Amino acid sequence: PPPAEGAPPAAPAAEAYRSDGPSEEELNTLQTTSTTLQAKLDRLTELASSNDRSGFVHQFVPLDLSSADTLSYLQDLTNAPEADGQWRNLTSEIVAIAAGRGVHKIEGDQKSNAVFFFTHPLFPDCDREVSFICSGGEWRAEG
Repeated sequence: PPPAEGAPPAAPAAEAYRSDGPSEEELNTLQTTSTTLQAKLDRLTELASSNDRSGFVHQFVPLDLSSADTLSYLQDLTNAPEADGQWRNLTSEIVAIAAGRGVHKIEGDQKSNAVFFFTHPLFPDCDREVSFICSGGEWRAEG
């Protein structure tokens, strides 16, 4: 029926579009199934985004790493001649793993250990792997 006199014109019918399937980015995404590991990766991403190198290192390094070795690693990421490049490479890897970008597979049970196999986000011809272990409910990089 026609609209009543003085009524606003009817809105055109919404057009429906068929999906062409997942995007290339969605297809190239593989994240951990562990909520606790994902939370750790998200926390590391936050620390990386705020350039908190000390906070990042203290949340990342193995729990059994000595205080002296942890401090040395932090110094390498802060004051060494290649510190900015090393920091950029490390944090780009963690951000990519957290988002699942370029991750080809994840090995391990993702309860006590997980190994991410991925393409380095800054060097497309470089395949990488990063291992995490969970000890006492705390996920850390493996040795």
